[in-house]
Amino acid sequence: MKQILKKKSVLGVFSGFLIGASLTIVVLFQAVPSVMILEDQSRYGFEETTKAFQKEVESAGWSVVGYQNMQDVLKGHGHDVLEIKIYELCSAKYSALILAEDNERIVSPLMPCRVSIYKKSDGNTYITRLNSLLMAKPFGGLINQVMQEAGSQVEDIISKIIK
Repeated sequence: MKQILKKKSVLGVFSGFLIGASLTIVVLFQAVPSVMILEDQSRYGFEETTKAFQKEVESAGWSVVGYQNMQDVLKGHGHDVLEIKIYELCSAKYSALILAEDNERIVSPLMPCRVSIYKKSDGNTYITRLNSLLMAKPFGGLINQVMQEAGSQVEDIISKIIK
């Protein structure tokens, strides 16, 4: 009888662990997109937002190393979408710190920083980007330090344009 109760207790604990782990995975799966990608409404229209953004990027000492006008790209393939530009930003200061070290180059697919400016069907313009402050933490060390500083600067740039 004692062994049966012991087996039931172990089975109960194990079942509880599996249910708890499953619920945690479901909650994380639902929550991760909303914390990994940040979206804010601009206080300006699309054209004014893109101009203000480029001005703020330059004022902060960063560079726009490229951008894609996805509306034009998709139009060339027969698709009609609202205005959207995806900007690639670079700060030579931060990029050099990461790319100078062999072990830190692993994050190069996240470079340059990408920021999208787009219009939605509600008529408003939005700015979105990866939450680099959150993404940096698991890397630790130099990567975390550099991504925290760079991410903070990008957020400062964007804060001047959003509501």
